[in-house]
Amino acid sequence: MNLRDLHYLVALAEHRHFGHAAEACFVSQPTLSTQIRKLEDELGVSLVERTPRKVLLTDVGREIAARARDVLNDVEQIKGIARRTLDPESGTVRLGIFPTLAPYLLPHVVPLVRKRFPRLELLLVEEKTEEVLHRLHEGRLDAGIVALPMHEDSLHAEFLFEEPFLLAVPQSHALAKLPSLKLSDLSTQSLLLLEDGHCLRDQALEVCHLAGAGERTGFRATSLETLRQMVAADVGITLLPTLAVKPPVAQAPNVHLIEFRGHPPSRRIAMLWRKSSAMAGFLKQLADVFKELPKNLLDAHSAASTPVSAKPAKRSASKASGHSRSQSS
Repeated sequence: MNLRDLHYLVALAEHRHFGHAAEACFVSQPTLSTQIRKLEDELGVSLVERTPRKVLLTDVGREIAARARDVLNDVEQIKGIARRTLDPESGTVRLGIFPTLAPYLLPHVVPLVRKRFPRLELLLVEEKTEEVLHRLHEGRLDAGIVALPMHEDSLHAEFLFEEPFLLAVPQSHALAKLPSLKLSDLSTQSLLLLEDGHCLRDQALEVCHLAGAGERTGFRATSLETLRQMVAADVGITLLPTLAVKPPVAQAPNVHLIEFRGHPPSRRIAMLWRKSSAMAGFLKQLADVFKELPKNLLDAHSAASTPVSAKPAKRSASKASGHSRSQSS
């Protein structure tokens, strides 16, 4: 038994296909298949059920694959310790981050990471929170950025920042006339929300519950950008995180942003890593860089639109041209 064979078995457990597992391991399919059979012969058990269309692991095969994954993770930890002893700020960090945060946070924080750790290779993986946690537990990610609360005894949670929400409404909506909102102002409203699986959906539902608001039925968006465009199309209203409305994100036409008074609804963002990770010390330093975001990036007030009723009326073209003539005469 060697680490290479364990790597083949783990790849087969993940891909459930000899060809795809072989591609992931950069070997030919016959090579991978032969090594799996040799591993079965050595252990004296059947690890794989071979069917014409797919590959299924036996019960003992799944258990051994799980153990093999732990072994391979431990080997990577050993290599990581050695690398960071020689150069603590080099190497690779695999970081998972959820989709309703990644495109809005990363343009601000990646330059800071590159400046602080110029020799670091930061591999970014954008997945929903559930998949980030799954990969983190399996050792396929070194750290993950998620929204709190998170109850995972085996993971350390390092708080990064709190991000307020704003209400996004069409320009013609009655709420667009208000300079700011109380949660109770949403009590008669129905909000557009994301589909199941997005943590932002759960956060928005919590706000709806507190405000006595409801969900717009018959529609669930697949992304934050879809929600933004639905508001722009006068379909409804929704909650948007502050980072999602700050430059370099372009402001969508017909989308009016309103801040909440007092303590606004928000989401708390943290970086997670395994408590057993050999990279824990360095990951704490990396988390500190994420905490260095400029304060104005998380300021909902500066992102809010001017109330529609407070905007100065546009002069007609005839009056404007007449005024111009009087000045020139």
